[in-house]
Amino acid sequence: MDADEVTALLTEFAAHGLRAWVAGGWAVDAVVGRQTRPHGDLDLAVDAAQQAEVLALLHRLGFAVTVDWLPVRAELTAPDGRRVDLHPVAFQPDGSGVQEGLDGASFGYAADGFVEGTIGGRPVPCLSVAQQLRFREGYPPRAVDQHDIALLRAVVG
Repeated sequence: MDADEVTALLTEFAAHGLRAWVAGGWAVDAVVGRQTRPHGDLDLAVDAAQQAEVLALLHRLGFAVTVDWLPVRAELTAPDGRRVDLHPVAFQPDGSGVQEGLDGASFGYAADGFVEGTIGGRPVPCLSVAQQLRFREGYPPRAVDQHDIALLRAVVG
């Protein structure tokens, strides 16, 4: 998925009142302010309370569920090969959130973990640098993770 496709999809979400934040590799690029590498998919943290509406919109846009691990995550693929990886987040009254994980695990999102970045020169909602670094802890980093971590650390100095 390229930058124009990412921002077009986010525009659709906003037009339908759906809350979504760019995560994964595109979120790294959003906080850096430029695309730093190719991306195989678009990871989105979405409001779990809007999960049905998010899935319905993506279906109307031609995406079909290809991996269903809900409520943990779902991967959707369009006929042209574009992929979206959804991560439903249950929000708390203080603005923090929790994403269910496999085998009873969960992932926490700090209330200040939701910020704005830039993709293709356009402002987009995305995960903060600190939130992204937290998600890259606890497992051996792949080469792409090392790339992303170095960029994230450079942003915070």
